[in-house]
Amino acid sequence: MNIVVVGGNDCMACKYKEICTKYKCRAKVFTQMPADFENKLGSPDLVVVFTNTCSHKMANIVSRKAAKQKFPVARIHSASASALHTVLSEYCTV
Repeated sequence: MNIVVVGGNDCMACKYKEICTKYKCRAKVFTQMPADFENKLGSPDLVVVFTNTCSHKMANIVSRKAAKQKFPVARIHSASASALHTVLSEYCTV
């Protein structure tokens, strides 16, 4: 399963990837908006958006792309590791 994490803390990016690996998922983490963000999203199976640390522009791009490609978006206010665990336990198998 391919997962994209949008937002979050820069220092937690590696931790987010480790957590996704425990759930047998491949992860891309975007803590800041890169150039050509919409194309770098690809076509994931799930996008996790940490709304507290994500810019409005990034969130809008994710919403538009999700509407076009019909992939689920999980929006969480907290950017903690436990919040990511909670979302992945709902969507992924261990």
